[in-house]
Amino acid sequence: MNKKPIISHHVASAASGLRHVFVRDLDLMALIGIYDQEKVKPQRIVVNIDLSVTEGAGPKDDDIGHVVSYEIVVKKVEAIVAEGHINLIETLCEKIAAACLRDKRVMAARVRVEKPDIIKNARSVGVEIERAR
Repeated sequence: MNKKPIISHHVASAASGLRHVFVRDLDLMALIGIYDQEKVKPQRIVVNIDLSVTEGAGPKDDDIGHVVSYEIVVKKVEAIVAEGHINLIETLCEKIAAACLRDKRVMAARVRVEKPDIIKNARSVGVEIERAR
């Protein structure tokens, strides 16, 4: 039986022409949460982002303008957090994923936002979503 290999859009792959661009453990202070104190006192969040990107064979002319830049992804996240209070981590995840998917080269975005200091006996709590084009 001849089976074709399954190629996931989540994995960097030569066969599918995908590259993975990621940000690991971006530590930020944010106004996030439903409780009164969370609306006025920033708390620490940790953001992880994995992007499945189609960009062709490689960076043209070794120029950053021809790739999805992780620095720009970080700046997008910082700008969203700087907009002000958000009630739900789910909402923040959706905003980050939507901002990343505005770049037509991004085929899928996996976003995880964690609150590491909210539950005393847990290392962190949070939400992870995945959105695709």
